[in-house]
Amino acid sequence: TLVNGVVSHLVQAIRGKDSCFSSIERQSAGSYYERVKISEPNEFDIMLVMPVERIQMDESDDTGAYYYVSFKRTPKEKGLLKFLDEDGKLSAFKMLKALREIIKQEVKNIKDVEVKVARKKAGSPAITLQIKNPPSEISVDIILTLEVQHSWPLSTQGGLKIEQWLGTKVKRDMRFRSLYLVAKQNKREKVLRGNTWRLSFSHIEKDMINNHGNSKTCCESDGPKCCRKGCLKLLKYLLEQLKMKHPKELEKFCSYHVKTAFLHSCVAQPSDSDWHLGDLDHCFQRCLGFFVDCLQKSQLTHFFIPQYNLLCLEDKAKHHFLSRKISHELNNGFPVFHE
Repeated sequence: TLVNGVVSHLVQAIRGKDSCFSSIERQSAGSYYERVKISEPNEFDIMLVMPVERIQMDESDDTGAYYYVSFKRTPKEKGLLKFLDEDGKLSAFKMLKALREIIKQEVKNIKDVEVKVARKKAGSPAITLQIKNPPSEISVDIILTLEVQHSWPLSTQGGLKIEQWLGTKVKRDMRFRSLYLVAKQNKREKVLRGNTWRLSFSHIEKDMINNHGNSKTCCESDGPKCCRKGCLKLLKYLLEQLKMKHPKELEKFCSYHVKTAFLHSCVAQPSDSDWHLGDLDHCFQRCLGFFVDCLQKSQLTHFFIPQYNLLCLEDKAKHHFLSRKISHELNNGFPVFHE
C-alpha cells in the first residue's frame, strides 16, 4: 500500500512535468510480483514503461542483448529530440538524468511518508527510492523502459525453447508481444557514453512463472499443485543468504542468474509430473545441480538470447567460489538456512 501510494504520486507528477514522459505507465516486475519472494517484501521493482514508435535498433556488441536506438523519422513527441546524442542515438543516460531530476524534486512534495532518492549506483539502470517504514526501510527500484512494437531481433531466434513445456502456441503468442528495452550501460564498450539499451523480457518471465504448468490446470484452485515456484523461491533465498555472508566475493551475482537456471530446468523437465509438490526437496537439488554445473563451466545461456552468456569468463574464480559454497550447502543439509 505504501509503495503503491508513492509510485502513483510520482507517475502523475512525471507525466505532468515533461510531455516526453506523458505516456508512461507503471508495470510491476521482480520477485514480489511473480509471487516468489521469500523474506519480508522490502524490495520492489517498478518499470516505468514508455511506448516509442518507429525506431531503428542496432546491436552494440556481439551479445545480442544491447542495442543503440535511433528514430527512423522525427518522433511525434518532438521533445524526445533533446535526448539524442551527437550521433542521433537515443541516450539512456540523458533520459535517466531527466527522470531522476523530476523524481528528486517530486519526493519533497510527498507529505505523509518519508521518501528519499538513493545515490546513483554506477552502471545500474535503476533510480532507487528509499521509503521509511519503521522499524525498517523499503527500497523501490524504478526502471525506465521503452516499449517498442518491433519484431524480436535475430539474436532471439533460437531462444525461448518452451515448445515441450508450455507449447508452440504460447511461444508464438509471446513472440508477438512488444519488446522492452531498459536503460542499461553496456560495460563492454570502450568509451562509456550511456547510450545503450538492453533487451528485457521481464513481462514474459512474469507470465511464464505465473502460468508455469505443462497442463493448463497446474496450481489452479482445484488443479494439482506443483513445486516449481517453491524451487525458485529457495534458489533465490539461498543466493540471498550466501551473498549476505560473502558480499565481496558474490557481488557480481544476482537473482537473475538463478531465475535463468530455473527456466532452463523447466525446459529440461517440461512435464508437471517432474515437479510434484511432495518432491520439492529433490527438485530443488536438481535445479541447484544444474546451476552448479553452469558455474563450473562458466556458461549460463540467456534464456531468450542463446548467444549471450550471463557468466563473464574473466570472473571464473568467482563462479568457482559460488559453486563451492553451494556444493557445501548441498552436502551438509543447507546450514545457511538454519543460521
